[in-house]
Amino acid sequence: MPTQVVTGASLECSLGTTPSTFAASGGQVSASQPAGVVSDVAPSNVPPFGLCTSPSNPAVAAANGAPQPCVPVLTPWTPGATFVTIGQLAAIDDSCQCQCTWGGVVTVDDAGQASVTVS
Repeated sequence: MPTQVVTGASLECSLGTTPSTFAASGGQVSASQPAGVVSDVAPSNVPPFGLCTSPSNPAVAAANGAPQPCVPVLTPWTPGATFVTIGQLAAIDDSCQCQCTWGGVVTVDDAGQASVTVS
C-alpha cells in the first residue's frame, strides 16, 4: 500500500547528482508533518538535486555536457492518491512521480513517514 509523502521525504532525480528533501506547502498534517499534494512542485517544495546532467538542459549544453547546478522545472506529481485529497487536490504517495522539463524523472525514495498509507 502506498505511503503518504510528507515534509522531510527524500526525493531523487534520474538526472541529478544528489537527493533532495521535500517540503509540503499545505497545512494538512500527517504523522506530525505537513502532507504533500500534486501541485507541490515549486522550488520551495522540491529543492535542487545537486548538479544536472541532462543534455536537454541549456546550461549543460552550453557547458559542452559538463554537469551544471540543478534548477528543477517540474510538472505536477502523477498520478496522485486515488481517495485522499487535501484542499481538493490529490495527496502525494510514494508511488507518484513528476517530470522535469530537462528530462529527469523525480521519484520518492523515502516518504518521510511509515505510519500513514493512502490509495
